[in-house]
Order: sequence, then C-alpha cells, then structure tokens
Amino acid sequence: MSSALEGMKVLDFTQMMNGPFGTMLLADFGADVIKVEPPVGDTMRLTGETFLGDDAVYFLTLNRNKRSVIVDLAMPEGQRVAQEMAKQVDIVVENFRPGVAEKLGISYETLSALNPRLIYCSTSAFGRTGEDSFRPGMDPVVQAMSGIMQLTGDENTGPLKTGMPYADLITPLLSTIGVLAAVQSRNKTGRGQRVDLSMIDATIFSMIPRDAYYFATGETPGRIGNAHWQIVPYNTYRTSDDRHIMVIAHTDKFWRVLASAVGATELLDDDRLKTKDGRLANRQIVDAGLAQAFARQSLAHWDEKLREAHAMFSPVLNFQEVFEDPRVQEDLVVELDHPKAGKFKVVTNPIRLSETPPSIRRPPPTLGQHTEEILREFGITPQTPDQTQVAPAALGSE
Repeated sequence: MSSALEGMKVLDFTQMMNGPFGTMLLADFGADVIKVEPPVGDTMRLTGETFLGDDAVYFLTLNRNKRSVIVDLAMPEGQRVAQEMAKQVDIVVENFRPGVAEKLGISYETLSALNPRLIYCSTSAFGRTGEDSFRPGMDPVVQAMSGIMQLTGDENTGPLKTGMPYADLITPLLSTIGVLAAVQSRNKTGRGQRVDLSMIDATIFSMIPRDAYYFATGETPGRIGNAHWQIVPYNTYRTSDDRHIMVIAHTDKFWRVLASAVGATELLDDDRLKTKDGRLANRQIVDAGLAQAFARQSLAHWDEKLREAHAMFSPVLNFQEVFEDPRVQEDLVVELDHPKAGKFKVVTNPIRLSETPPSIRRPPPTLGQHTEEILREFGITPQTPDQTQVAPAALGSE
C-alpha cells in the first residue's frame, strides 16, 4: 500500500519540538524526511532527565521515520552541502530565530533561487518582523504572551500553563496544513513558496472562540478552572475514593439525565434550575449539590451509573489507565526497536486514511546514522574530510 506523500523529499533543519513534530507528521505520511543535524546533534537529544540509550525520550518521541545526516552549517563546506541538497528536495523546514538561516546560508531567498519549486516552511516564536522577532522563546513564554495562560487555572491558583506544551504542538499542526496547501498550489502553478508561522500567532488563533467574548465585552475571560463560562454543570467533582469525574449537561435533557443518575432529587425539584439560564445564574447551588452527591460513592460506582444513564461524563484518568486501555493499546500504541535505545513504545499517528494511511517505517535515527547514505544519494562528495566534525556556534532556534 502506497503512502500519501511517498516520493516527496523534505530537508529538515529543525530542532527541539515544534519543528520536528511537524516534519514527523510529514514522515508518517510517507515523505522522506532528512534530518540535518549539527555535529553535536539536535538539542532535544540531550533535553530532559529520561534517556534510552544515548538519546532523551523527548527526542525519540518526535523523530521517527526520519534519516539523520550531519552537516555543519557553521562551515562554508556545510553550507555548500545543504544548498546542493536543497536543489533536489520538495520542502525545507526550519525553526531558527529570524536572521539565523541567513547566517547559515539556507535562507528562503538563497534556496528558492536555487530551486524555484521549493516550499520553504519557517516557524519561530514571535515571527520574522517586529521588535519581538529576535527574542528567544519557548512554549511557556509563548503561552504567557498569547493569553492562554491567563485563561488556565482558577482564583486560587493564578495563571497556569497547560499540562502539555500547547504552543509547541498547535504550531506544527497548523504549519503542516500550510505546507500541504503550498504543495497543492505548486501542483497547479509549478512554483514553490514560503510558509511562515509564529508560535505566538498560532496560539492566539487557537483560542477561538474565547476571543469572541473579549471582542463582544472588552473583558478578559475569568479563570474558572474546569468550569465553563456559559454551561452549568460543566465541571469536575470529587468521589468518595478521592478520584475525580468530569460531567457536562449542556441541555435540559442532559441535566435531567445527570441529576437523576446521581440521585440529586433536590436539584431536580428546584424550579430555579430547570433551564440552562437558571442553572447558569445559580452555578454555586448546582456545583454544591453535585459535589455532595458524587462524594457519596466511589468513581467505579458513578462510572457504571452514568454509563447506564447515557450521561455525558468521564472519569479523570491517570496515564496508566489511559495507556493500558485495550482500545488505546490496539489503535494508538506501537513498539519500536531502536539500535541503541532498544524496544520502546510511542503513540502512532491517529489520522485514518482508507487508501494511504500513515505508518511507522523506521525508528528515530541515531546521530548521523545516514550521513554517507544520504550524501551518496544526492551525489555529494565533501570537499574536505572534516567538514562534519566541527561543532557549530550556538545559534539558537525557535
């Protein structure tokens, strides 16, 4: 079975997370992604405290289906090699700070002049223009500047970052859409183009529809934890065994189903709570009543009761419960065999295509694993024997 992007070559200059995640998506769909690394490797190889073999698990999670070639872009010979490779690929992706790609000889202007069909994707923290463009930035900084941190938490916690690197994930999801749109455009025109996206813009964009509240009222939405501004009940409640359950009743029907299932007759009989507007106006009464009801029994008890009632709910699961679920094991968890890290599990691409599905064809590469193989494919012979051995200066990415 063929892959959707089979035959497409991608030159991947990205490091850390937001860039490699996007190129991994392209690789999952069959693109030949060539990960260009400095002699010291992608910074993510040494990031974090958990390692398998020589590499951090963070790196192993983000770089499957890729081949690694060492090219020292701080050296003229390395720049020559990169430019020669760029002539022969479909897509280039980089996530350096503005100005760095120019210093390294791999700017859009340079590479598109060599290959007019090239699609060149740039992601950065704060974009290529403006006074913030040259600032270093990573996910938590972007979350703070975007406003999403102001939305997360409650009155007691103050602003919180999300539990996973949200800006680092939403940016490559959107940039990959941009790349595929550019591919479709090239199919029509024969010309490549630049795809440009900042983490800050992607994160602000993703807050839809929270922006609508501000545009309509001029006010920042308040931090209300797991609750909702316009739906009550929409919250988590503690059970008798100190677990939590998430419930939503966005219509009068779901409200009656929920309140009946938990035996909250006093809430059902309260005329103030019979409509959505009434429940919204009396949020504290609803939350207090449901909190009291859920505290009477265990999570397992409520899971059974609410399933039977067809209520909208879920236990708040821990990672063991999530990843040991038979459906998740069957549909999402794949074991890879790495030459140095050994066997380890990853979450596979969840997008299902009936004819050209994504797949995992190779484990993440070791540093420079495919250097000779790739240079030979591109017909490149290094002019100096040590061009891949000199560590580049710290230039910064994202």
